[in-house]
Amino acid sequence: MTSGGIGRSVSTWAAGAAALLGGTAAWANPVPNQLNMTKGVSEWSPYAMHMVALWVCVVIGVVVFGAMFIAMFRFRKSRGAVAEKWSHSTKLEIVWTVVPVIILIFLAHLATGGLTTFADTTGSEMTIKVTGYQWKWRYDYVDYKGKGVNQVGFMSKLEETSDRTRQLRSNLDPEKIQVDGYPTYLLDVDKPLVVPVGVKIRFIIVGGDVIHSWWVPALGWKMDAIPGIANSAWTKIKEPGVYRGQCAELCGQDHGFMPIVVKAVPRAEFEQWLASQEDAAKVEKAAQTAQAAPAPAPQG
Repeated sequence: MTSGGIGRSVSTWAAGAAALLGGTAAWANPVPNQLNMTKGVSEWSPYAMHMVALWVCVVIGVVVFGAMFIAMFRFRKSRGAVAEKWSHSTKLEIVWTVVPVIILIFLAHLATGGLTTFADTTGSEMTIKVTGYQWKWRYDYVDYKGKGVNQVGFMSKLEETSDRTRQLRSNLDPEKIQVDGYPTYLLDVDKPLVVPVGVKIRFIIVGGDVIHSWWVPALGWKMDAIPGIANSAWTKIKEPGVYRGQCAELCGQDHGFMPIVVKAVPRAEFEQWLASQEDAAKVEKAAQTAQAAPAPAPQG
């Protein structure tokens, strides 16, 4: 869906900013002085619907304010204009009642279609459980391609450099914290969520203590993580990259220090990574079992 001249101008500016900030991975991440929504990299994104509503508002504004300014300046008393004596026009009232109703129905149809699509997690090839804690995230890989994933999960928290820099009187410069030229102060983690490209991924999102909100703008949605309630959403990322987000629900004193990083990689690379994680989990479990086993009784 095209967005017209202004949309193309914004896209051109964003492309230039992305090049300055480190290539295609920055395309979908917010940049300083950004004026429009992030286009997103997932199969479903509210960007197109947002642009339709924006242009509807622009057209309405031009028509309404245009008519008002024409009436004020062209038909003013100083130019000899004489007010008409009619009180109303039935045809005109029908038009300005029916047209807004049609516009609202059209926008409601788009919004309803978008919400039902966003809520439909059927056909997912992968499930990831996201749990929000004060103040970090836990990711557990539940299944992939119809098979359960064996004990692959980890905590993801603010990376150490940003954590040291944010402390009072640290005397460290936040602007020097960058990854591939992209400023990542308070936006990077020690362990990113690794996902495959081109796979419909279902997220089960819960809260471990208080209400959090898992939000990555590039994915086009955010979802509350509520204790005792399992919310779901899905994404299907179209291109590899690193996509950043943050908790979007005030959850305590360190709410601003629990970023989200999603690393999307080609499917083959993800499967290799997942296999290595499963192997590491098996080795760790075997080591724990050996430590917990009782020592053999002495013979004699």
